[in-house]
Amino acid sequence: MADRLDAWIWAVRLVKSRSAATAMVRAGHVRLNGDRAKAAQPVKIGDEVRLRTGDVNRIVVVRQVLVKRVGAPQAAVAYDDLTPAPLPPEERVLVATRERGAGRPTKRDRRVIDLFTGPADGSVPPDVD
Repeated sequence: MADRLDAWIWAVRLVKSRSAATAMVRAGHVRLNGDRAKAAQPVKIGDEVRLRTGDVNRIVVVRQVLVKRVGAPQAAVAYDDLTPAPLPPEERVLVATRERGAGRPTKRDRRVIDLFTGPADGSVPPDVD
């Protein structure tokens, strides 16, 4: 028995809505057995599904093909979650980000950014007050 990939992702409660599952697959955030998937691609027992939601990459193996959405306890039995545990906050790498729409960085902002990332030309950055 096989079912659509987007319907299965929704049925086992990995996403909130069927349309969100379809959009996720079409955007390329879902891989089936290592290959980029299509929404109507059939899912079989033993398939590996990789999903990228935000900054979390989930890896699940299909154990049961579901056609309809089920409760959380039944959905948890339908797949094996192989997602590695996230790094603790103290081991995560900090990335310098700016708020969207903040405009171009000023000279002072650029110096602060260079302290975190290093200057583009490879030289040693000066201290910022």
